[in-house]
Amino acid sequence: MTQATETLGASAFKRLKAMILDGTLEPGMRLSETKLADQLGVSRTPVREAIKQLTTEGMATRSAGGTPVVNRISLNDLMEILHVRSLLECEAARKAASSGKFDAELLVLRQKVDAFLQGPRPSAAEHSALDLELHNLIARMAGSGLLADLIEGLKIKTCMYDQGSIPDRFVPGCHEHLAIIDAILAREEDAAAESMRLHLKNVRKSIISHIYHPF
Repeated sequence: MTQATETLGASAFKRLKAMILDGTLEPGMRLSETKLADQLGVSRTPVREAIKQLTTEGMATRSAGGTPVVNRISLNDLMEILHVRSLLECEAARKAASSGKFDAELLVLRQKVDAFLQGPRPSAAEHSALDLELHNLIARMAGSGLLADLIEGLKIKTCMYDQGSIPDRFVPGCHEHLAIIDAILAREEDAAAESMRLHLKNVRKSIISHIYHPF
């Protein structure tokens, strides 16, 4: 495989991943190499590599007939994911508060969250992207590559389930993110862990509430 093909494959993966996370490619949708190659303006080879990576990361799966489709995250799966995320991310927030790494990057994200609250409301895709970036940064601040990889994978699966479909969570979620950030920057380990725990608890509650009271 040439370097150019590898680069196109990586680019195709990022674009397909974004399309899954923003709901353009919906759960259960067939991933046709030909159609996606036309849509992305590339050959089928990088699309094939991208689909293989999506499958490896759990964002796509093979149907009974072997056709690749966007993976479906069930409610039971999501509840388990959020439970594991709480175990991992509370510890990550605690470690992040003691590390002092990437404070400048964290301050930039704080400003963005504050701008979301003060200015025009961002799109669901913009909010989701910042949410993912923040949780990933906190995981990296904890200083463990393995922990960061695990959290990123679980966070992506959460995004695949909700895809910004719970608008009532926007304002509370932003305030919860600010509380987590401020505790980390203040080096308050217990407060950082507790703020993360409360945030993920509220995510879980809102998803359950939205399912049983969608309007």
